Amino acid sequence: MMQRRTVLKGMASLPLLSSVTATNLFADKAKTALAKNGEVLTAAHWGMLKVSVKDGKITGSQPYQKTSEIYNALQYNTADMVYNSRIKYPMVRKSYLENPDSPKPELRGKDEWVRVSYEDAIKLVAKELKKTREQKGNQSVFAGSYGWKSSGNVHNSRILLQRFMNLSGGFVGDLGDYSTGASQVIMPHVVGSIEVYEQQTSWPVVLENSKVIVMWGMNPLATLRIAWTSTDEQGFKYFEELKKRKDIKIIIIDPLKTETGEYFDHATWIAPRPNTDVAMMLGMAHYLYVSKKYDKEFIETYTTGFDKFVPYLLGETDKTPKTPEWAAKICGIDAKTIKELADTFVSNRTMLMSGWGMQRAHHGEQPHWMLVTLASMLGQIGLAGGGFGLSYHYSNGGAPTCKGGVIGGVNAASVGIFNDKGEFVGTSDSEIKDGKFVKKAVAAGEDVPAWLIKTTEFAFPVARIADALLNPGKVIDHNGKKITYPDIDFIYWVGGNPLTHHQDTNTNLKAWRKPRTVVVNEPYWTPTAKMADIVFPTTTSYERNDMTMTGDYSNMHIVPMKQVVEKFYEAKDDYQIFTDLSKAYAKNLALAYTENGKSEFDWIKEYYNATLEQIKAVPDFYHEMKEFDEFWAENKPVTFSSTPESDEWVRYGEFREDPVLNALGTPSGLIEIYSETIEKMGYDDCKAHPMWFEPIEWLGMKNKPAQFHMISAHPTDRLHSQQNHTSLRDKYAVADREPIWINTKDAKEKGIKSGDLVRVFNARGEVLAGAKVTDNILQGVVKLAEGAWYDGFDSGICKNGSPNVLTIDIPTSKLANGNISHTALVNIEKFKGKAPEVMAFKEPKFSK
Repeated sequence: MMQRRTVLKGMASLPLLSSVTATNLFADKAKTALAKNGEVLTAAHWGMLKVSVKDGKITGSQPYQKTSEIYNALQYNTADMVYNSRIKYPMVRKSYLENPDSPKPELRGKDEWVRVSYEDAIKLVAKELKKTREQKGNQSVFAGSYGWKSSGNVHNSRILLQRFMNLSGGFVGDLGDYSTGASQVIMPHVVGSIEVYEQQTSWPVVLENSKVIVMWGMNPLATLRIAWTSTDEQGFKYFEELKKRKDIKIIIIDPLKTETGEYFDHATWIAPRPNTDVAMMLGMAHYLYVSKKYDKEFIETYTTGFDKFVPYLLGETDKTPKTPEWAAKICGIDAKTIKELADTFVSNRTMLMSGWGMQRAHHGEQPHWMLVTLASMLGQIGLAGGGFGLSYHYSNGGAPTCKGGVIGGVNAASVGIFNDKGEFVGTSDSEIKDGKFVKKAVAAGEDVPAWLIKTTEFAFPVARIADALLNPGKVIDHNGKKITYPDIDFIYWVGGNPLTHHQDTNTNLKAWRKPRTVVVNEPYWTPTAKMADIVFPTTTSYERNDMTMTGDYSNMHIVPMKQVVEKFYEAKDDYQIFTDLSKAYAKNLALAYTENGKSEFDWIKEYYNATLEQIKAVPDFYHEMKEFDEFWAENKPVTFSSTPESDEWVRYGEFREDPVLNALGTPSGLIEIYSETIEKMGYDDCKAHPMWFEPIEWLGMKNKPAQFHMISAHPTDRLHSQQNHTSLRDKYAVADREPIWINTKDAKEKGIKSGDLVRVFNARGEVLAGAKVTDNILQGVVKLAEGAWYDGFDSGICKNGSPNVLTIDIPTSKLANGNISHTALVNIEKFKGKAPEVMAFKEPKFSK
């Protein structure tokens, strides 16, 4: 299974959807005619949708089909996604428009905006991008654009941007992601694969064979509402089946009793202190080792380095044995319970399902490394229903993979080559010949003529964006290499909302006010759009045609994403914007970007037909794919089925059967409890085996800078910041703000009641939130879900309760440089005075 982000870069090598002019973008009128009344099939991250239209306006939406009784509130707000908080026209920040060479970047987020024509905005961006490259080089242009862009294989805003930036000369990119920044770097050292985006042991196998299921730091009833492509909701179906299985013991380990904890009302809830999971696991490992209950044969056959880990476990290296009693003092779970959990795990077929929150913490490389070590001691990795899994809570991991086709998608293209006249002449694998873009084969070692100008791409970890912007020239360690931050002076951002997503917002604001130019393509007036210099209003996925798969792991459906309504005001597709930028930037560039002007439907059809031909080439394979025109006209998804092999698939089953023939991708071919590769890096904050490191802030520290540990969990009624501007907010907001959970006893001590407006603060910043008093959270802990649109441009205090104002922006370690969003202490008090108005979802000030 390809990992989530890599899929976007490495899908099919099919050319990009394109058009050279606005008039031929929708060349086939029969396929693009909009239904003024009726129901239209489309899809989003939250599933396949039937969207109701009356008189050309969206009146409602609902799931195309349901697989379980678990409700997904994200599926009913399509009208809000089209009509709320939209950007209507191309806009330029007043100071930037007056003088792009001295644009007063310190006024970003505060300045007035000026409406300009689309043509003038295109010319301005092309001119300033070219100027930046000429003055500071391609390494000064950042276009990483990490984020949950809209579903769809054609209108992939992130890759469309990167394609333009590559063809026009090159850019600075980013590495990794916020979701799994630590684990996706450590896991290849431990098990030889990225793991966090890999297929899991099949759910039918789990339900048939597991006797104990541990949900460790995961809330699938919230996180399975979405998928990177479009959810098939199979995960809901399987968790629903799990609830019926009273013969399977369910243990939930989490400081929060989440929606999942409430749903599994017969589960055992264990609530450790946040960020102490590694200590808890070490206590179990020590008990299993000294009692000789661990699986010695598995350790000796399938792992390496356990003998070097044991001295640390026993305290021989640091005079601190990692006993259950030692662990209890750190994690707050008594030693007896730690031993009982270890006994339960080792004496039953146990599946350890882990979420990702535990690795979004200081030293986040350690939890999943230690989880694999514990699972190795249990000896059940590769057995049906046993071992561990890191994706059961994400994109329906464990739903059996279907046999069928996988639709290709946009590629980011090669770096462009220009002649001495500044004309685009091709790439390493293409050329402009007789006024046409032509693909060519380049022989190995072929010389490039001296007059051609070549460029290079740079990259740094995505969670270090603010650090990179503020500290050009700084050298950091990363996974055994050195990375030097470039001097970024031009940012182009699409498909994300980093002013809400990134940690320590006040530092991030300073960072984003450093470059000379910031351009944003965005449908909505998000905090990131408000921090730009130039904004292009873009279409939502409901205003264009596209196609997607569902399921991520299952690849169960091919869904036609039909345009539902006309484009909103002057909104344009990202594809059209980058086509026009290509035209304005250099002669011939648009020919390459659009591959000679093919229309939207040329490429949608080609992706579909390529898949259809692949399937037809498989003898005796039954499928229901029809010819493209019939598929599109029918307004139904293509559905594929799983196979007996995928239904019965066990992760690491082949490895367990023969660890020599099916060796892992590690240097030893085995599970590496001790990594000599990491040892050679010599990092002080990530050693050669899993360890307990004290976080920079946590409840067990002697001199706490604040009283409560804040967990900024994934929201239930949003996808990060998506849908924060919809009517769903009316149902969950408290005191017109993001709700903050606080334990009943803690609230009583603070004189706080449910519904109160509260101030949450620390040395990094302050926010306003609405109190929700509950027993479903560990005492000393508060929960403020991430994704609330930042709303502090005018006052410094975020009036909408965005928790990243309070989080810490330092790396997990020198190894992975992931984010530590779940490592933060805060104070909370009842707010005094008049409540300020929330402005997050309103337009900024416009200049007349």
